[in-house]
Amino acid sequence: MLDVYRGRLSLRTLRIWIEHLPPESATKTAIRASIPQKVLEEHTDEGRPDLAPWSGTETLLASVKDEVVKLRLALIAVNGGKPGEFQPTPRPGIPPKHKPKHKRLSDEQRRALDPRLRNQPEKEA
Repeated sequence: MLDVYRGRLSLRTLRIWIEHLPPESATKTAIRASIPQKVLEEHTDEGRPDLAPWSGTETLLASVKDEVVKLRLALIAVNGGKPGEFQPTPRPGIPPKHKPKHKRLSDEQRRALDPRLRNQPEKEA
């Protein structure tokens, strides 16, 4: 880090080094944790998996899950059944290919539906 201040390492090179760190590194985790959720939601169209809260292991596990689901659907089709449509596991940082069919309930709507939530204080933004 002192090399930046001594002029032996440019800020551009430092930025490139940080961008190419593994997603589960402490630096990338700290950067992800410091980004507000609102900003992450605004930039989901860009598809930046490196800003997502999943590590490489979790991403691979989601891929394995998708393959198992595809295998199950193929097995159903081979045995004469009618398999459902394949829905890939949603991954953070990768925008969905289609918009969700249902909108999420707001906090006010949840309070109106569930009496247990009515006495809870509202979250501050």
